Amino acid sequence: MALKIIFMGTPEFAVPSLKSIANSSHKILEVYTQPAKKKNRGQKIQNSPIYECAAKLNLKIRCPISLNKQDEFDHFKSLKPDLVVVVAYGKIIPANFLNIKKILFINLHASLLPRWRGAAPIQRSIINMDEETGVSIMKIVDKLDAGPILLTSKIQITKDSKFNEISQKMSNIGAKLILEAINLIKNNTVNFIDQNENEATYAKKIEKKELKINWNERADQIIAKINAFSPSPGCWFNLSGLRIKVLTAKEVEASGKPGTIVDQNLTIACSKNAIQILELKKEGRQKIKTEEFLKGNKIKIGQCVSKNV
Repeated sequence: MALKIIFMGTPEFAVPSLKSIANSSHKILEVYTQPAKKKNRGQKIQNSPIYECAAKLNLKIRCPISLNKQDEFDHFKSLKPDLVVVVAYGKIIPANFLNIKKILFINLHASLLPRWRGAAPIQRSIINMDEETGVSIMKIVDKLDAGPILLTSKIQITKDSKFNEISQKMSNIGAKLILEAINLIKNNTVNFIDQNENEATYAKKIEKKELKINWNERADQIIAKINAFSPSPGCWFNLSGLRIKVLTAKEVEASGKPGTIVDQNLTIACSKNAIQILELKKEGRQKIKTEEFLKGNKIKIGQCVSKNV
C-alpha cells in the first residue's frame, strides 16, 4: 500500500530525495519549503531549489514563513499524511506537529549521528579532518537531531575532499536511502536504534569570522577550512587591498613568517609548512588558476597577506 507523504526541504541537497519519492509508488500530498529570498547582488527574488523541482513535478507547494501559527497547524493536520520526510528544511518542526497521532516524522541528516548534530555537519566533518562521514535517517523528536536512527550509510573523507563534492555524494546516497526507509516503514519492519548521548557532537552554524584565513594555524588546518568552504562561501585573505577567495590549495614543505609569501607561485607560510594556492577568485570576478592571476598581479617574496581589508 502506498504511503501518503508530506516532504519538507529547501536546498539543492534535498532535490534528489524529492525526485526519488516522486518517482516511486508513494503519494506526495504537499511539499513544504522556505519562502523565496533575495539572492546575490541584484537582490532578485529567488525560489528555493525544492520549490523549482516541486513545480516541475506538478506537486502542491507551501512556503510558510512560520510553522508556529494555528492556521498552519490546522492545514498540516488536515492533510492526514502517513509520513513526513524532512531533508534540510531549515526550520524546526514544532512539538505540536510532532505529537499528531499516527504521523511519523523522519529526517535525512548529513552526518553519522550522533556525531555532528546541527546546522553545518558536512563543513564541520571536513574542518575537523574526520576520516569518514555519511548520512543518517532518524525519527524526529523534540530535541535537535537526537532521535533514534533507522538507517545510515558511510562515505570516506580524504584530505582533498571539498564541501560541494561530499554534499553531492551524500545527496545522491540519501535519495536511495530515503526510499529504503520508506519501504521499511510501509512494511512495518522498522528498527529504530537510540543514539548514544555520550558520543554526541554539535556542528554549529558557520560564522563569517571563520572564513578569513588565520595564517597562524597549521597548513593542514587551513587546507581543511578551504575545502570545507569551497566553493561557497569561501575562505579569503587580503592581497594588496584585494580580497582573494581561495578555492583550491595544497600543502607544501616550506617555512617563513606566518602570512608571508615565500615564493613566486603564491605559496604562503603558515605556523607549520605552507600552502600553495592553485585556484582563486577575486571579489566580483570568475574563478581562475593562480598562474593566470599572477600574469596580471605582481607579488613579492616576503610580502605580508595577513592584514585586514
